[in-house]
Parts: sequence; structure tokens; C-alpha cells
Amino acid sequence: MLQSLRVCSRQTASRAFSRQAGAAASIEPTAPVRVRFAPSPTGMLHLGGLRTALFNYLLARRYGGEFILRIEDTDQARLVPGAAEGIVQTLEWAGLNFDEGPGKGPDKYFQSQRSDIYRKHAQELLDRGAAYRCFCSTSRLEALRTEQTAQGRAPAYDRHCAHLSSRQIDEKLRAGERHTVRMRAPSAEDSDSGRFYDIVHRAMDFRGPAGFDDAVLLKSDGQPTYHLANVVDDHLMRITHVLRGEEWLMSTPKHRALFTAFGWQAPQYAHLPLLMNPDGSKLSKRNDDGPVQRYIDDGYLPESLVNYTALLGWHPQTPQELFTLRQLEQSFSLAGLSRSKSVVSRERLDWLNRQHLRAALADPDKSAGLIQQARAEVAAASGLETASVRPETVATALRLAGDRLTFTKDLYNAVPFMFGDPALDTTAAEQALILVPHEFHIPILDALEHALASEVSESWIGFAKSVAAAAQVPTKHVMMMLRFALTGERFGPKIPELLDALPVDSIKRRIRSAKTEIESR
Repeated sequence: MLQSLRVCSRQTASRAFSRQAGAAASIEPTAPVRVRFAPSPTGMLHLGGLRTALFNYLLARRYGGEFILRIEDTDQARLVPGAAEGIVQTLEWAGLNFDEGPGKGPDKYFQSQRSDIYRKHAQELLDRGAAYRCFCSTSRLEALRTEQTAQGRAPAYDRHCAHLSSRQIDEKLRAGERHTVRMRAPSAEDSDSGRFYDIVHRAMDFRGPAGFDDAVLLKSDGQPTYHLANVVDDHLMRITHVLRGEEWLMSTPKHRALFTAFGWQAPQYAHLPLLMNPDGSKLSKRNDDGPVQRYIDDGYLPESLVNYTALLGWHPQTPQELFTLRQLEQSFSLAGLSRSKSVVSRERLDWLNRQHLRAALADPDKSAGLIQQARAEVAAASGLETASVRPETVATALRLAGDRLTFTKDLYNAVPFMFGDPALDTTAAEQALILVPHEFHIPILDALEHALASEVSESWIGFAKSVAAAAQVPTKHVMMMLRFALTGERFGPKIPELLDALPVDSIKRRIRSAKTEIESR
């Protein structure tokens, strides 16, 4: 842990870091990039994880290069069976196809498969004097932590084992004493690891009077910690840019120090702000709006969730809000990344889903699949046999529902009258009927029956006006009686659109049923 930190103001930073301030003007890559998304398979992919994956993917596509999926599964105790496969499936659902990753590429992409590589590099640091073996017991470390906390100090290792002689170390190794390998953290005066330029947060200075702790690199079971595995893999996989959550911002000095200890060039860093709930709390996997699978189960389209996620911390240079994945690939820039935390709101996502649903239904390549999906959902919601729900009716119903429809699964509830004659003895039907004076009910229905006895050659608006004239009533009452008879509801699609959508035989039958219903009262 860092003992203290100091984040320079932008004004101070621009004076103190002239080299890094110059980098701010040229943060966009000028050569092909290699980026990675490196989740831990400890559960379902979180919305914040999807955003990290998306921004890395977009950077690779925008500027050329490769997007790598790396599974950081060194913490075996926290692994969830099937989580890694779930991450891959979720990325595929979102259209974020990786260039290298599990089952695809020349390398090993599960860190649990790379243990020998990490042990080799830990030994290299030991040989260089940049790391040392620590034989302290768990009880001693806990006592040290308790003492430091009681004294009001931040817990940190006291380097008890840092000065053991080679003979002492050999004796402990021969005795089989369990040990870890710790990095030898640079001194507080070090001017490189704690001071760096972050693409999102700009010039950063995390140097403190006590420097930072000697982090464990290899655990006593020989497995690497995140710090070692992360740095080694980023170097060996030639990662040029690291886009990750800002919870890792304070670990960056350690990672940069490790790059320096190995003699390697560190990648450029961009730490993305947290996602927040509307109440100001941090969005987590335990929140309803946390897991991506929840959005999939709720019926959001991949296009809308990707569009929405892109706008959580990235600002396009235009007022445009609706983006396809291809448009995002062409528009994304590092300069558009925001330092402000983003609030997750279903209201905005719902609006985007309605827009993308409408666009998908207008696309022949996508509409067929959505119609079949909606067909099955209508059958499930209505109790009808799927075979009796005609695809043409579903397609018409989807068009009729229009912008009022957020999910295809809601189609039946939105326009149930498209899949069967409406019930006219309900509260909803009564609310429509009472808007027309009682004495006009039968005259209007009689006039409608008469007008429909012959082929309608005029527009539906002209038809309604002709019926109104024949019944000697206002046109608005004809429209409401049509709504009552055809839908059994007070609100719904525009009447001309509804009349276009329903077969004439169905219209005639429903008007006769409405007349029978009223006459029976």
C-alpha cells in the first residue's frame, strides 16, 4: 500500500511535468496498438468489465492492432466454475471479437498455465537484487499489522527479511521453510515509478515520504500475485496501452517499478472512473444493474447495451447518441475519455434499446431473427401454440408497436389485440367507451357496418369522416368507437395505422362483437 500520496493539480502538473504535458497533446496512438482485457473469472462479467473490454476493443479497431483476452485466474480460491466460459460468451454476444485469447492465438492466455514463466522472472529479480525472499510467518505479519494500525500508521512490511545473508537464506531453504518473494520497492526519492502520465487523469504524482510497500510477487505456494503476473504478461504480450478501472490507479507505481526493475518499457495507462448507482454508491456485481447477464436476460439488444456502455465515460465529439458498433470503431478516441464518474441509468438504456430495436426491424438481415424471437415470446405470453402465431402478424405487430416497444418480449402485452379479438367487458374497454356519449354507440357501429359492407376506396381518415357524417356525430367519436371495438383499450396505435394492420374481415367481426356487447347491456 502507498503510505501517502499527492495528486498534483493540473496547473502544478503542467509545470512540473513538461515532458508528460507534451504527451497530453499526442495521446492518440500513431502506430498499431496491442491492448488486452484481463478479467478474473470470479463470477459473471460486470458492466464495468464490459466497458473496459469495449474501450480496449475500440482502441484496437480505431487505430489498428490487436485486442487480446487474457484470463487472470491465479487466485484459485476465488474461481467460479464456468466463469471464464461465461466471459467469452458475453464478449461474443456483444460483438467484441478478440484477436488473441483462449483457443485463439499463439500463446497461453490463462495465467494458471503460465506459472513457470512467472517463477522464472521472479528468480531474475532475485538475481538482480530487485526482490528478496521473505520467511516471515503469518502470525508475525498479523502482529506487525496490528501494531502499525494501533500506532495510526498504514500497514506495511518492515523489511525484516530484506537483509538476510546468503548463508541465512540457504539454511532456511534447506530447512524447507515456507517463504514468499517480495519486490524491493524503490526509495521514496525515486522520480519515475510514482510520477507518471495517465491518459485519463493526466499528470500524476504518487510519491510519498515513505515510498510504497514491498509487495509480494510470489506467494508461498509458488503462485504469482496479480502484480507480477500482470507486468510480466503485459511485457511478453507486447501490450502498448493498458485501459483498466481506476481502482488500479494506486497500484500503477508498483507496476511501473517492476517494469523498471526488469529493464522494460512500461505501457501507457488509462484508468477509467468508477460506475455509480443513482444513489451515489459504487456499482458492483451484487447490484441488480451490475452483471451483464442481467441485461441479456431482460431482453436488451447487444447493439443498445454496447452503445450505452460506450457513453459511460466516453464523450463523442458530436451530439450523436446512437451508434452502431462499426460507428464506435470509427469514432472512438482516447481524448474523449472522461475523468468523471458515470451514473448507470436504465431510462437512457431503455430509450437506446427502442431506437436500436426499430433500426434492427428495418434491417432485413436482423429482422427475421427478431420476428422469430418475438413469435416465441408471444406464444409464451399468450398461451397460444407457436405454430398458430403467424410470422407476418408478428412483423405487423412489431411495426404497429413502434417506439412504444422497449423489448420484443413485451410485444403481446403492448398489442394483444393483434393476436386475437379483444375482451370488451374489461375496465380498459369501459374507459374507452365512456368517452363516447351513450346515444351515439349504436348509430356509429351501424354506420361502420354499413360502410364496410362495400370495399373501402378512400383513406381511413376519409372513411371515418364519411361514417361520422352518416351517423351525424363528430369524427372523434367514430375514432374512439373504432378503438373500443378493435382494441378494447383507451390508448394505443393511431387508428389509421390500426385499420391498415388488421384484416378487413377481422375489423368487421370486431365491430359486430362490439355491437352485440353494447346491446346486451
